[in-house]
Amino acid sequence: MKIITERLIIRSLKPEDKPAFVEMASDGSLHEIFGDCRECGKWMGGWIQEAIRLEQENNPKKDYLAYAVVNKKDGVVIGSVGCSYYQNLGETGLTYFIGSAYRGRGFASEAAKSYTGYFLKSYDADRMIATAKTDNPASCKVLERAGFRLLETRRYQDINDDTPQDYRFYEIKR
Repeated sequence: MKIITERLIIRSLKPEDKPAFVEMASDGSLHEIFGDCRECGKWMGGWIQEAIRLEQENNPKKDYLAYAVVNKKDGVVIGSVGCSYYQNLGETGLTYFIGSAYRGRGFASEAAKSYTGYFLKSYDADRMIATAKTDNPASCKVLERAGFRLLETRRYQDINDDTPQDYRFYEIKR
C-alpha cells in the first residue's frame, strides 16, 4: 500500500523500519498503543513481521493494519497510521502515532485524514471510529482536523489501560 500526500508517504511496513520504531518507542510515542515499551527492541521485529502478514490478508476486521508514515522531505520514518478492530465494540478504529521530534507540525492530521479516505474507499465500511483520552487534547485535535466528529465522552478501558479512563469517541463517515 502506498499513499502520497503533500508532505508524507504512507507505505507498507518493512523489516528495516524496526530501528525507527524502537527509537520512537524510547521517546514514549508508542505508549498508548503498546503500553510499556521498555523491552520493545526485543519484540518490535516480530510485530512488524506480523503487520506485514496482516496487510497481505487485508482484513481490517481481523486484527490491525499498520503502515509507516514517512517524511517526504528526508525519507525518515516518523510514525505509523492504520486501523485496529475493536472486538468489544464491533468497529474498526483509526490508530496512529507520530514520533515526538515530529509532533506539532500537522503530520498526524495529514496522515490520519489520508489514511481514513483510503480506508473508506477501499473497504466495505460506511464509517470508521477513533478514540482519544480526554486528557490528551492534542490527539483530540488531530482527529477533529482529520474530519472526525465527536460522538460522546464516556468511561472506557482500552487494551493497555489498567483501569477505565475517560475517552472521547469519534466517527467519520463515507
